[in-house]
Amino acid sequence: MVDGGKESGSALKKAFLILDALFESDTPMGLAELSQQLDLPRQTVHRVVRQLEDLDIIRRDFARDHFSVGARMMRLSLNAIGVAWRMGPMRAVLKDLVANLGETCNIGVLDRDEIVYIDRVECEWPLRLQLQAGSRVPAHATAIGKLLLAHLPSRTRKRMIEAAPLLSFTDHTITDPASLELELRAIRRNGFATNNSENLSGLIAVAVPIYDDGGRVVAGLALHAPDARMDVKEAEQKLPTMRAAAAKLQKHIIELQDMDSEQSGVMDDAESDHRSSLS
Repeated sequence: MVDGGKESGSALKKAFLILDALFESDTPMGLAELSQQLDLPRQTVHRVVRQLEDLDIIRRDFARDHFSVGARMMRLSLNAIGVAWRMGPMRAVLKDLVANLGETCNIGVLDRDEIVYIDRVECEWPLRLQLQAGSRVPAHATAIGKLLLAHLPSRTRKRMIEAAPLLSFTDHTITDPASLELELRAIRRNGFATNNSENLSGLIAVAVPIYDDGGRVVAGLALHAPDARMDVKEAEQKLPTMRAAAAKLQKHIIELQDMDSEQSGVMDDAESDHRSSLS
């Protein structure tokens, strides 16, 4: 029984190591690459990968026999992110921002070619677009979506744009890959993105990045308003306030990451103590 528990814990840790590597990689990874990077036998990696694939935790690119994070793992991750964002201080930052600006604001993350709203606070105006946390919108036609696409590694961005359908939703939607790439380059230079009736006619938005402790863009913060009440240029005047809110959110993200690192260290120490007691 003790040996079985030890083996189970070891297998679980290997699964998390593989998932962590796939999350950090810009491209799908093969068995040999995972084995070398994690310093694990290829046979062990193959066994764990097959189990994760069966559970839809990771998915296989059969053309190249490489692996990436699967749909089930993405759903779990996005649900966890959403819960964290909607709790305590981060929700308070968003509510304060809406009270200050008088318009709806939301936070979104990229899930392949879509944006998932993980938190959203509505304004008090009767004329507004009501969406719930968990709603999905096309990345290429939204401010947060273009912002997050712009900050992807170039190879990843190129692959996603080529694979995405780039559907037209209004006369203003960018549907040409080359034109979209030009827009994304401008977004990287300017540090913010706009949406001028590209997803819904009459709706404008401006978005700024939210960074983690490594300086990576992990989410976008956006203001939304009907163009009858605010045009894009007026929305851009709100950028300093939005960037200040994004900096507060970054601080809370770093605090969460520090807590996560401390908990991981405690778990590693506990596992080491457990192994010592069995030896």
